[in-house]
Amino acid sequence: MVRPAFDPDAWFHGTPEPLAGLQEAKMKAIVMAGGTPSPDDPLYPYTQGRPKALLDIAGKPMLQWVLDALNASQAVDGLLVYGVNPQMYPWRVTKPVTWRSDRGSMVKNILAGLEELSHDEPEDAWVLLVSGDVPTITGEILDWAAENVRHFPTVDVVYHVVERRVMEQRFPGVRRTYLRLRDVEVCGGDVNLARVRVGKRDDDLWDRLYAARKSPLRQAALVGWGTLLKILLRRLTLAEAVAEVSQRLRLPGIAVLSPYAELAMDVDKPEHVEIVRRELSQRQGEDTSV
Repeated sequence: MVRPAFDPDAWFHGTPEPLAGLQEAKMKAIVMAGGTPSPDDPLYPYTQGRPKALLDIAGKPMLQWVLDALNASQAVDGLLVYGVNPQMYPWRVTKPVTWRSDRGSMVKNILAGLEELSHDEPEDAWVLLVSGDVPTITGEILDWAAENVRHFPTVDVVYHVVERRVMEQRFPGVRRTYLRLRDVEVCGGDVNLARVRVGKRDDDLWDRLYAARKSPLRQAALVGWGTLLKILLRRLTLAEAVAEVSQRLRLPGIAVLSPYAELAMDVDKPEHVEIVRRELSQRQGEDTSV
């Protein structure tokens, strides 16, 4: 895979300069891998009551593909994995790993992980936040994400988004939910970064975020009705929308346009299963032919 060329005027788009090697700084990764699809879930025919992490993708559990990418990453030197019983499969992990039970939600898993890491890591240390259902990511993609944060010294959260044209070019026929803004149409990524100190906030932001996860009204109240209206009317650019939301939440962050669609190729529907199975079967064929 060839890294995108660096353009000093396009840092917001997350295009890094070519690197001879990663800097000495390493980081931990929190992997959110919990969840068992219920009978009314579109993935239930594939999982049949088993955890989503075990969903077969080209001969491996889905989570193992994610762990393979973390194993290959030069930037990651340790893992916290939430929501998976390590005895349910002979997981292959080549780095120090701690397995933790599911705390009940992605937000709670992240906060628990940041709290645990805060005992050994400095508060400004970056942590990779990786969903367990993005099996097409690679070590190189994770290294790009980890190295790219050096462009953003004043923020605490880096949230990756992928343009619709990039997503559909990389995975033809894929259907995602896109946010239409004045300058771009994007979907959210499932590999992001946060500093350790993000978990140390002493207000109720995280409780409000968790409570709002399934309520459009509560989400609107969080970001502000004015901001929401401007987003819906496509009056804001991506940068402007992020700035308004960050100010509202008092959480300095940035949205980075990723050139890698794999960061947003999470598996939520049967069509996603078939897409990633084809992709990874082909990748395996290429690996064995080398």
